[in-house]
Amino acid sequence: MTALNRVPSLMARAGTASALTLAAVGGSIVLPGTAPEASASTTATKALQVAASKKGAPYRWGATGPSRFDCSGLTLYSFKKAGKALPRTAAQQYNKTRHVSASNRKAGDLVFFHSGRNVYHVGIYAGQGKLWHAPKTGDVVRLQKIWTNSVWYGRVK
Repeated sequence: MTALNRVPSLMARAGTASALTLAAVGGSIVLPGTAPEASASTTATKALQVAASKKGAPYRWGATGPSRFDCSGLTLYSFKKAGKALPRTAAQQYNKTRHVSASNRKAGDLVFFHSGRNVYHVGIYAGQGKLWHAPKTGDVVRLQKIWTNSVWYGRVK
């Protein structure tokens, strides 16, 4: 489809002035929900959506869903629903990911909290310095700002 053929569709989505400007410079519009298939259908994106859908589910040590979770149980469940198998514990999950730097982290990466070499907690990076996780007994699955620099990031292979 040429840029000229897209103009009516662009105008409907972005308004006449925006669409004409984009058509004149050869640009395109990506709206929420219309992202290219490659990024919209990634395993990490699906896992992140699954984790977010569990907002408010109670924490239970050792639980792997579908209605109660511990930290690694939430990540295991979320990635399983997205089509990827992960091991059971946070430390095992860390060892099965491709480690990435904080500057290269992406939404859907796993966030591993550590003390020295010991990984003790995991969540799914949501972007903007936040993660979805199952924090502790008495709490629920929720979105929270990452509260420490003692974290490592891993990308599920």
